[in-house]
Amino acid sequence: MLNTIRPKGRVIFAYLCIPVALFIFTVFVPLIAALYYGFTDWKGGPVKNFNGIQNYVQLFHDDVFWHSFGNNLYLVVACIIGQIGIAFIIVMLINSKLVKLKGIHRTFGFFPSTISALCIGFVWKMIYDQRTGLINWYLTEVLHKYKNMKSAPIWLGGEAAPIMLVLSIPLIWQYIGYYMVIILSAVASIDTSVLESAEIDGATGFQRAIYIIFPLIKNTLLVCITLCIAGNMKAFDSIYAMTEGGPGTSSMVMALYGYNQSFKSSNLGYGSTISVGIFVLSLAVIGGSQFILNYYMTDSYDREEKKRKKIRDKEARIAMKKRMKGGA
Repeated sequence: MLNTIRPKGRVIFAYLCIPVALFIFTVFVPLIAALYYGFTDWKGGPVKNFNGIQNYVQLFHDDVFWHSFGNNLYLVVACIIGQIGIAFIIVMLINSKLVKLKGIHRTFGFFPSTISALCIGFVWKMIYDQRTGLINWYLTEVLHKYKNMKSAPIWLGGEAAPIMLVLSIPLIWQYIGYYMVIILSAVASIDTSVLESAEIDGATGFQRAIYIIFPLIKNTLLVCITLCIAGNMKAFDSIYAMTEGGPGTSSMVMALYGYNQSFKSSNLGYGSTISVGIFVLSLAVIGGSQFILNYYMTDSYDREEKKRKKIRDKEARIAMKKRMKGGA
């Protein structure tokens, strides 16, 4: 009966070809095109002059690009701590017995992540404004810290705070709810009897969070960290809305630098090279972080057990090959 209603192999193949073709067309074709254009001196239009690896040599010695890469790494670290760290704390608070109306907290916490990052950037630009911004209004009118608005701090480009710290706050605020929902789903899958047993044994909320919940959801946290790194390595929208990379290049990020080179300077060949550089560096940062996190989030017993398992599997394969040769 099941064989009669099962579609034929060519039908399954035809349905699978559609998403695979779309994925190749939207991901690999632009990547290959950018790699090709990176070897050309292309100012726009039909004329593309091949210049070998000149663009890649220029990229390697481009101080602005590497400064932008450093700013992206700053955002990655700040957002991992801010977004995922605060989201984990909020999840622990929501799961406590003291909090009521948990569904409302989840809904309103997730709401900022549904808003366009460009709109978030414009909103926070108004909040940071020296004369009409909410922060300086509070400092001047409520705390009476400054006599007038002219002496109030210039948050976007002044010396009041590091510019990248100021820019990371909107990003952290926007995506806390996003990671909160992911972590909540992981915590909900934990058997309640485990947490109840720990509570009966006298474990505090902090101890349950660190020694029970955290190890059980570490794979989900690794996924969250990977998503956070991938998102912040291509950060663009909110920073473009707030500072456009200024003052100077102090808040420049890689995607914004590539945009400026491609469309403002009409240097599409070098802009394509920057895109390839972003892709390679993002893969390197994600791969390196995965290796480090897997090592430090696995205790010594698990590491030794994995080594012993590899040895047992290798011995089993050798024994299987010997039996096969003996039988032959």
